[in-house]
Amino acid sequence: MAAIDTVIFDLGAVLIDWDPNHLYEQLIPDPDERELFLAEICTQDWNHSLDAGRNVPDAVAELAMEHPEYEPEIRAWWDRWTEMLAGPIDGTVEIAERLASDRYRLLALTNFAAETWPRAVEALPFLGTMFEGVVVSGIEKVAKPDPAIYQLLLARYAVDPDTAVFIDDRPANVAAAETLGIRSHRFESPTALDAWLAAVLA
Repeated sequence: MAAIDTVIFDLGAVLIDWDPNHLYEQLIPDPDERELFLAEICTQDWNHSLDAGRNVPDAVAELAMEHPEYEPEIRAWWDRWTEMLAGPIDGTVEIAERLASDRYRLLALTNFAAETWPRAVEALPFLGTMFEGVVVSGIEKVAKPDPAIYQLLLARYAVDPDTAVFIDDRPANVAAAETLGIRSHRFESPTALDAWLAAVLA
């Protein structure tokens, strides 16, 4: 197998701890009500539409009109978005820093809304300096696991799939990368990632 020279990271739940519960535990203390809110109003599919390029303030305003009983909570998705961001996942950041010092190319492929991405970089400046390049789904208006966003990254940064690895926490995203010939790892912990990288980079 070809030697690896490029490591492609997902960000959320791999390098950074982003979770709507960090915010909504404050706004909706009752766990059953909060679970219902995130399952039926600010849903995963709705958030995916933001990652795929839908304008966040417009989408929030529209959803608040549809659910006036939760207008303050829905508007908080935009107004208090940074409170969903708890910080870096230290063990993984340390792995990425070690890879950079070992001269591997570091790229990021992230499902992120165009409007919230600058807020994330401001809150966690390493996101703007660690990588040779970052492909942000909301800016490109196509999101993982659509193969088009992987192909865009490969073309933009002249990456050979045979010499790259990809790390993501979602099985569908890992499967999509593997169909393009990129060796991939489903992230569950920094320890497991470190062991996997030791094997594939050996």
